[in-house]
Amino acid sequence: MTPNFKNGLTLAAIAFAATSALSTTAFARDQIRAVGSSTVYPFTTAVAEHFGKASGKTPVVESTGTGGGLKLFCAGIGEATPDIANASRPMKKAEFEDCQKNGVTDIVEIKFGLDGIVIAHSKSSPDFSLQQEELFLALAKEIHDENLKFIPNPHKVWQDIDPLLPATKIEVLGPPPTSGTRDAFLELIMEKGAKGFGALRELKDADEKNGTKDYEKVWKSLREDGAYIDAGENDNLIVQKLEGNPDAVGIFGFSFLEENKSKIKSVQVGGVEATYEDIANGKYPGSRALFIYVKKAHVALIPGMKEFLAEYVSDKTIGEDGYLVGKGMISMPKEDIEKAAKAAAELTPMAAPEK
Repeated sequence: MTPNFKNGLTLAAIAFAATSALSTTAFARDQIRAVGSSTVYPFTTAVAEHFGKASGKTPVVESTGTGGGLKLFCAGIGEATPDIANASRPMKKAEFEDCQKNGVTDIVEIKFGLDGIVIAHSKSSPDFSLQQEELFLALAKEIHDENLKFIPNPHKVWQDIDPLLPATKIEVLGPPPTSGTRDAFLELIMEKGAKGFGALRELKDADEKNGTKDYEKVWKSLREDGAYIDAGENDNLIVQKLEGNPDAVGIFGFSFLEENKSKIKSVQVGGVEATYEDIANGKYPGSRALFIYVKKAHVALIPGMKEFLAEYVSDKTIGEDGYLVGKGMISMPKEDIEKAAKAAAELTPMAAPEK
C-alpha cells in the first residue's frame, strides 16, 4: 500500500469521524438552550413557551446574567454549550475574541427590543428625582474634593449631596458585575454623571491624550462600603427588599417595574419618568437595546432553531402589539423590527465589536 493511499485512507477516516460526531451532536439534544441576561430571561421564556406549544419542544432558558451567559455561549461549539445568549447590552470585544478563540466563529447578533434602566423604590416612599450627576456622587467609590483630589466617597445620606433630597441613608440594591443591567447602568448613568464635572472631563481628556484609563476607572468603580449592595441576578428579590425597606432604592429593567407597579414606583432620572413612551423615543436617560446572540453552527444541528428565531422576531412577538410588549418590553421602530427579521432569516455573522 502506497504512503499516499494510506494518507488518503487516514484523511477519509478523520472526515468520517468528524461527520459522525456532528451527526450525533445534531440528534443528541433536541431542545434549544438559551442562557444569559436576567432582564431578557422573561422575554425569551415567553417566546419559548409560545414555540413549545406549537412544536412540542419548549426551549430551556436559564438566567445567568449577560456576562455569565456569554461566557457559557463562547465556551465552544457542540451540544454541551448553549445555542443562544440573551444580553441586555451589546457583546464586548473581549467576549467576541473569546468566542473566536474557542471556535465560535459565526455569531449572529439580533437586536429585538428596547428597555430602560430603572431606579425605583417602594410605593410608600416619598417621591423624589435624581440627576445623573447626583447618582454618580452617591455611588462612585471615589469622588474629587474641593482640591480636585480623589477621596473615598464620604456621602452617607442623600441630603449630603443636595439639601432637597431625602434625609435617608444611601442604600441602593443593584445587579452584580456579571449583569448587563449593571454594565448599562454604568455607561448610561454613571459615565454620563461623571461628565457633568469639569475635573472629570479634564481627566477624560488626559486619558485620551496619554492612553491611560483613570477616568474609566472612576465611573466604573462602585462603592463597597454598603451604600451599593450587590443583590444578585434575581430582580424579583430586589423588588421584595424594596417593599420591606421604603428607604432603599433598586436598579433593574423596566419590565420589572411594569410587573410590580402595585408595589414599587420609579424615581425620575434627569427629570424624566421611566415610561414606555419616553424609553421608546429615547428621552429617558436609561434607555437601552436588548439582544440575543445565536451560534450559526447550531442552527443546522439543533432541531427547531430556524423556527424559534422566526417566532422571536415576528410582528406578533416584538411588534407594537406583540406579546412581549405585554411583558414589559419596549417595541422598536418598524425599520428596526425589519432588520431583526432579516438578521434571523439570513443569519449573517456579526462583525467584531470595536470595544
